[in-house]
Amino acid sequence: MPRGSAIRPTTGLVRGAIFSMLEAQGRPWSRVLELYAGTGALGIEALSRGAEKADFVERDERCCAAVKENLASMKLAERAHVFCCDVGKALTFLKAEYDVILLDPPYSEVSLDKLLARLVVSKAAAVCSTIVVQHSIRQQLQSSYNGMVLLRQRRYGDTCVSMYGKEALG
Repeated sequence: MPRGSAIRPTTGLVRGAIFSMLEAQGRPWSRVLELYAGTGALGIEALSRGAEKADFVERDERCCAAVKENLASMKLAERAHVFCCDVGKALTFLKAEYDVILLDPPYSEVSLDKLLARLVVSKAAAVCSTIVVQHSIRQQLQSSYNGMVLLRQRRYGDTCVSMYGKEALG
């Protein structure tokens, strides 16, 4: 993690819980997108658990460098791409459909309702996509966003993990 950054890393407990939830869904997750990547811990975990490809979006250049270093040290760089830009901008040019989209935005900076509404209609979110959002327990999310419905929600201290997927597959 870059020195002096304001990143709030995902704890090992929450990271483990997220992947347990994903595994319990029984849906494919070979292609993963991590938005607000920070150090890339979630996407790297997905790669280490069998994802074929992971893309990372992070706007802080120091964090982008850290993600690239972490990928290289784990010998995963050839299965990943780091986009060093704002998430809103990335949603305008990402053309791939992802099985799993992981979001861990800064709790105070992002309007998650607006972001999720935009994300579910982007090309990144496919019919079979699962979206996993980490957010503050003080921020209530909707039960659905344009056909993506809340499948599971778990609380871990001040962090809430909400998992969304299409109704027909949920």
